[in-house]
Amino acid sequence: MKLRFRDLNPKVVEAVAVAFADIPAFDVKCADVFEGAPADAIVSPANSHGWMDGGIDLVYRDRFGLAIETNLQALIAGLPTKLLAVGEAIILDTGDEQIPAMIAAPTMEVPSVVAQTDNAYLAFRAVLRAVRHVNFQSVICPGLATLTGRMAPQESAQQMRRAWDELMGLVPAHPTQ
Repeated sequence: MKLRFRDLNPKVVEAVAVAFADIPAFDVKCADVFEGAPADAIVSPANSHGWMDGGIDLVYRDRFGLAIETNLQALIAGLPTKLLAVGEAIILDTGDEQIPAMIAAPTMEVPSVVAQTDNAYLAFRAVLRAVRHVNFQSVICPGLATLTGRMAPQESAQQMRRAWDELMGLVPAHPTQ
């Protein structure tokens, strides 16, 4: 799998570039997230309700149309808890030829500050599990929890790396997770 990390915040990009410097599968650039297209999927670091009216999710809704939010919320409404928990992910069609799928992986239940949580780790772990399940070859990912969530870039990048190492078998998974 090739992961194309794109973000407009140079500090976020630098932190991810440092954290994944030894991973050839990571292509990190300070650029518009859609510069990574074409790709099999794009990561939406959404909220548990599927609201896409702010942050990067609003950018996605502007590109893919209001149906992406409506469809995401319908999928979430069908879940037993009526919420897509942090640590879970849903894949849905975008209707876009360049990026045909979106992986919604919440970094927060509602738009809020999530610094000093494990939410970037949980979200990225959910993304990697989803990608494995459907065997995507290329995925675009922005910073996780670094905008609305106000997580420090290094903290987010380190959490993403922890998830990567665990899912790729580079280190054992934490026994309680």
